[in-house]
Amino acid sequence: MGAALARAAQWTAAGSGTGTLEITPLNESLLNQIIKFAEDFSSRHPQEAAFVFREPLEWKTRLGRSGFGEGYEIDGATVQSEAKDKDGQPLLLLMASTLRVRSFDQLSRILQTATEKKLKEAQACLEANRDPIVKILGPEYGTVEGEDMSMLHLLDKVKKDDDPETEMKMKINLLLHQLDLQLLNSALKHISQDVRLSPAAVNNEVNLLKNVSGKGEDTVLESLEYTSDYTFSNGCRAPPWRQVHGEICYLVIKPHDTDPLSVTCSTAGVFLNGEYNFFNEPAYQKNYQHMEVVDAKVSGQSQNLYDVTEKDVCEKVKSSAARRRSVDRKKMEPSINFRLLCNNFGDVMSFPQQGKEISCNHLQYWSPRTVILSYFWCKMPFNARQSSQFEDVSESSSDTEEDEEQPVRHQEGITDLPSEYWGIQKLAKYLKRANPTATVIALCSMRDFNLAQETCQLAIRDVGCLEVLINLLDTEEIKCQIGSLKILKEISQNTQIRHAIADLGGLQIMVKILDSPDKDLKCLAAETIANVARFKGARRTVRQHGGIKKLVGLLESISVGSTGPTLHQAKDTEIARCGALALWSCSKSTKNKEAIRKAGGIPLLARWLRCSHMNILTPVVGTLQECASEPSYRLAIRTEGMIENLVKYLSSEDEELQMHCASAIFKCAEDKETRDLIRQYGGLQPLSVLLGNSENKQLLSAVTGAIWKCAISGENVSKFREYKAVEALVGLLTDQPEEVLVNIVGALGECCQEPVNRTIIRKCDGIPLLVKLLTGTDQALLVNVTKAVGACATEPENMMIIDRLDGVRLLWSLLKNPNPDVQASAAWAICPCIKNAKDSGEMVRSFVGGLELVVNLLKSKNKEVLASVCAAITNIAKDEENLAVITDHGVVPLLSKLANTSNDKLRRHLAEAVSHCCLWGSNRVAFGETKAVAPLVRYLKSNDPSVHRATAQALYQLSEDPNNCITMHENGAVKLLLAMVGSTDETLQEAAAGCIANIRRLALAAEKAKYG
Repeated sequence: MGAALARAAQWTAAGSGTGTLEITPLNESLLNQIIKFAEDFSSRHPQEAAFVFREPLEWKTRLGRSGFGEGYEIDGATVQSEAKDKDGQPLLLLMASTLRVRSFDQLSRILQTATEKKLKEAQACLEANRDPIVKILGPEYGTVEGEDMSMLHLLDKVKKDDDPETEMKMKINLLLHQLDLQLLNSALKHISQDVRLSPAAVNNEVNLLKNVSGKGEDTVLESLEYTSDYTFSNGCRAPPWRQVHGEICYLVIKPHDTDPLSVTCSTAGVFLNGEYNFFNEPAYQKNYQHMEVVDAKVSGQSQNLYDVTEKDVCEKVKSSAARRRSVDRKKMEPSINFRLLCNNFGDVMSFPQQGKEISCNHLQYWSPRTVILSYFWCKMPFNARQSSQFEDVSESSSDTEEDEEQPVRHQEGITDLPSEYWGIQKLAKYLKRANPTATVIALCSMRDFNLAQETCQLAIRDVGCLEVLINLLDTEEIKCQIGSLKILKEISQNTQIRHAIADLGGLQIMVKILDSPDKDLKCLAAETIANVARFKGARRTVRQHGGIKKLVGLLESISVGSTGPTLHQAKDTEIARCGALALWSCSKSTKNKEAIRKAGGIPLLARWLRCSHMNILTPVVGTLQECASEPSYRLAIRTEGMIENLVKYLSSEDEELQMHCASAIFKCAEDKETRDLIRQYGGLQPLSVLLGNSENKQLLSAVTGAIWKCAISGENVSKFREYKAVEALVGLLTDQPEEVLVNIVGALGECCQEPVNRTIIRKCDGIPLLVKLLTGTDQALLVNVTKAVGACATEPENMMIIDRLDGVRLLWSLLKNPNPDVQASAAWAICPCIKNAKDSGEMVRSFVGGLELVVNLLKSKNKEVLASVCAAITNIAKDEENLAVITDHGVVPLLSKLANTSNDKLRRHLAEAVSHCCLWGSNRVAFGETKAVAPLVRYLKSNDPSVHRATAQALYQLSEDPNNCITMHENGAVKLLLAMVGSTDETLQEAAAGCIANIRRLALAAEKAKYG
């Protein structure tokens, strides 16, 4: 309320000067907004609602004492509230017909009590309290010359006073200011339709805006200038041949935060042009030559040129604008602030939500005052203008999934709008103002347009029909709801429309419709939700308003049987299909996956997966494959027996269904039990067959991914070899998207577990193709290709090809990659290359700086990188010259620093590296001096036999130094090694025995020296 009520009274008071309000459609709309604000004030702002007004709001009421119940004391004709202020005065007092209210809480109760009399009570309050903010907060918060008190002055007051009451007043004043903006916006939309501009009015507005322009942070604009200094006798600055079309002047506005803006002022309003200051460009001058020449009869009517009819002006301006846009010139790129100004075509600018991107495709019809107020509003800090309507928008998402949709982009202007655009614009008038029957007819007529065409979709948004369509959903007219949803379902295929529907609160209403008993209505609502929920914010909205549970409820149908469906069953199946479609869209959110599971969605999805209705299978499998990224779903898919059905539908004729089944298998095959089930149900053969469909890249990506994960099990690799899958995979290594190549190479890397498959890859000329992929940049692809090349390198014949193609150098260069996964994979691949190269020592030394690079990787924090580098050092150290070089680079102290680890994989390869590094110079002594021996002894307590073997070998080499033997003995190595002397592993036996012998030999020498 506050200033909002005062301004509403000024806008709508009757001209008699009595101060009464005439109940017109506009006035009624404004009053209803004020009533809604006051009614909700207590629930939205409980602390502010308890604030006691400076003076009571007083008016003549039509309410009787019978309307007051709990919380009020009734004494004859007097009613007073039990709630009182600090002085004991009641916050509500009704004496005879005079009502006094002293808090928003009581005001809210009054309106709730009034029921059918709310409008009259609000009207009476507004008429009796023309400046209520003075009574609520005090005279210092009142209006001055019709304008609100400066926001900056109020902020300064809060800082100076520094007391809770002043801060509370400031909060209330801000809330009232937000209501003021809302009412101002509503009134401007209505008033501006009848306002016509004159040159004098434009000049006054321009001068006003110039007064708040200039350099410095306290100004709104940097500058505002006319494009022409010459003024005609009628006050216009536009050329005469443009005045005939109603144009008055042209302005160049330079904001502080974006490029200059070009504006046309005409009798119909102010137009924001879509190009940068084209009035000063040569193209504009050239374009004048093609414009209409003023008729001789008109040339003498300069004083009345701006009285051209609005219809003619609009048509001429649209025509003129289209011609201007056809000229090739620099496009204006407005800032976010000014993009916020450009809302609906043909409507006065509304105050938009933070972060909402609005298309600037068309000229905007604004009054100059609206431009000024709008720009001021956009310059305000968002937290100073945030109100309850923004709460959902400003909420940060806790979902972790990536949003598959890009943010809504500002689209290029449309040069020539088709007839459909203007047809929809005309139809919008009937849709906005018609009775239910006419509304249904208008909706049917709108469906006759090609709603799949983007022009028609955006036209519905631009002319304000989107808001009307969403409002129709909240009515009780089922035909109107169905007609609206049919249109929304079609146009919500457009990304911008989806965001707009969510911004306007459409999703919340659709979620409510899911409870409707009308089956057609439920189907349409679910399908539309499926379209809109393709971005993260929409998915969150569906969950937060209970939509997931309702959508899961749509799957509860009795028509899953295998017999032919009856009409009733067909409708149930359609409801379930639409529900599954919506769940599919929503399931891209991690929290929504959990919500589907908690709502009992898994057994229902499993049930529909076994049905014979093919039209529902795709959304059901699509939902399952989205959810299969979660371990709990993978377990459920296996235990609910869904793997058999997923394998079955791999042989379907529907490629989309095949793709989603393969994708689900791709994710589920992370688990060994599932991989075994896929083989048992015969899923490996159809996957191999589907490799022949190389044209459908989405299907190919899913199939190759499924083969990759299935090939992790050796038993499945043997089956793939039988089905010639390896040859098919090698044949797909060229001309494929990266996501497909990642899966293909991953599958080949797993298939290389079998030596025969390594030979097949070579014979199919796959090695050069794999080596070529080492030059790529995709991190996932590099991880897989290095593994595949390394696996191939275990065969000497393959290694010759890799060496000839300079593959080892490429692998070595990948050690510089910033991704630790790539580093580790490359280091593992280097190991078999060094082992199987002809002259590996010389090859390694040929890589300038290569050995230093490897040693420096021992400083990594990643355990996998450390283990792989230790393995590489083990192979490098087999060459004496290379061992000498890495010793000079400080390999010994770096290895010693890693000794205190509990990771068995790292322990094993670290011990092997230490064992080989002991063979050069005084490295044995150095390992003892850098405290590596005692931690190595503890490795013998590991449960991993491979760690025992590597550690025993390392200790054996270290025991050649007497000091190391003493350290081993002190740390209990002898007892642990004695247990390993009896191992069946001969290498472990020998190393353990040799180490014990060295320790015993040292002990005997010590005794001999002692006792002579």
